[in-house]
Amino acid sequence: MRVLVVEDEQSIADDLAEALTGVGYVVERAADGEEAWFRGSTEDYDAIVLDLSLPKLDGLSVLQRLREEGNQTPILVLTARSAWLQRVEGIDAGADDYLTKPFHMEELVARLGALLRRAGGHSTSLLAVGDLRIDTRRLRALRSGRAIDLTPLEFRLLRYLAHNKGRVVSQFEIAEHVYQQDREPDSNAIEALVARLRRKIGGEMIATRRGHGYVMDA
Repeated sequence: MRVLVVEDEQSIADDLAEALTGVGYVVERAADGEEAWFRGSTEDYDAIVLDLSLPKLDGLSVLQRLREEGNQTPILVLTARSAWLQRVEGIDAGADDYLTKPFHMEELVARLGALLRRAGGHSTSLLAVGDLRIDTRRLRALRSGRAIDLTPLEFRLLRYLAHNKGRVVSQFEIAEHVYQQDREPDSNAIEALVARLRRKIGGEMIATRRGHGYVMDA
């Protein structure tokens, strides 16, 4: 899952990136509002964590512009504890949730996970495809009650395919939403990753749509 973190305070941005990467997200960062708006308008993210107090272009304006453009990416806004008016304006402008600073990183991770689940039509942190269960909070997968040993990359692919169950996912999408930003996989690397995952969860769980990509369904 690909998340854009928009935060101009370096230490907070570092902590957010570390925490979200640690639970399996692919994280990209922007340090000002103009970059955030450009990235949000031109790139495909599963969610955005947006501080409202930003240089160049404030976070509220970023939020308003994205929503006016029809961008429906789930957005979690961050505000100072005293900035209650910002929170109200942010929700009115289309924010999906908000968190006040200072915050506990565990709460942010939980709220972000909830936003992503709602966007994908899932009610809990447990994704199900047939007899396969993916626990997105504990970062583990089971089939018929038996644990499956997955690498972090394999788990990210499994979670992304399950989150988009029934929809064909292209290799380009996998490259953007599953691999970390500093890695640029070619088609052979993605095919090898899918092959490894099939061997572990069962080949029938992931179908290939020639010329289009892959789809997971029961």
